[in-house]
Amino acid sequence: MVEQSPTYGLWGLAIINSAVFILFAFSFFKPRTGREWRSFGAFSAFLVALFAEMYGFPLTIYLLSGWLQSRYPGIDWFSHDAGHLSEMMFGWRLNPHFGPFHVLSFFLIGGGFMLISTAWPVLYEAQRHNRLATSGPYASIRHPQYVGFVLVMAGFLVQWPTLLTLAMFPILVGMYVRLSFIEEREARKEFGDAYDRYAARVPAYFPHLARLFGSGGERRAP
Repeated sequence: MVEQSPTYGLWGLAIINSAVFILFAFSFFKPRTGREWRSFGAFSAFLVALFAEMYGFPLTIYLLSGWLQSRYPGIDWFSHDAGHLSEMMFGWRLNPHFGPFHVLSFFLIGGGFMLISTAWPVLYEAQRHNRLATSGPYASIRHPQYVGFVLVMAGFLVQWPTLLTLAMFPILVGMYVRLSFIEEREARKEFGDAYDRYAARVPAYFPHLARLFGSGGERRAP
């Protein structure tokens, strides 16, 4: 008789994955003020809630099990693969790790962390020399780090949606938008017209795609 590995209850994996992603994000975000720590703490809570359901206890599957079993019969909803709700509900019956939603999630998560990691050294150098960060990702959007965090969370939601993380997502997005407004007010006080000219040229969150792909060099604030 072959013993099957447990599907859930893998709390060690939940802790390890949470710690790895939180420490990786911390290495770039480096919160300093109280509001930055609160926003980073909320992001960390999002990751803990995600991995707790992914490896520990499938709360969302448990709460929706009656509706899922009646709407989608023939699926073992308490198998680990069924936690990929998007693939299951849209009829992807093969290995969900190769499903379209899972592949999309890799691009979102990888792109988000790449954006965070490339933005941090630019911001660090700008702060060290007391000037605006206008090169690298900051040449296309004014808040690449916050956009990066939103992309990471969106990627995890696409890959493994849960009721708790779905509820947390808009709250976290609102926190990052509010934090970006506060930082812009502070930047205007410090840099004055230079920041106004930069903000008039570079969008806050969504890059001008034509300019992004058609530009051959960096844009710098005067």
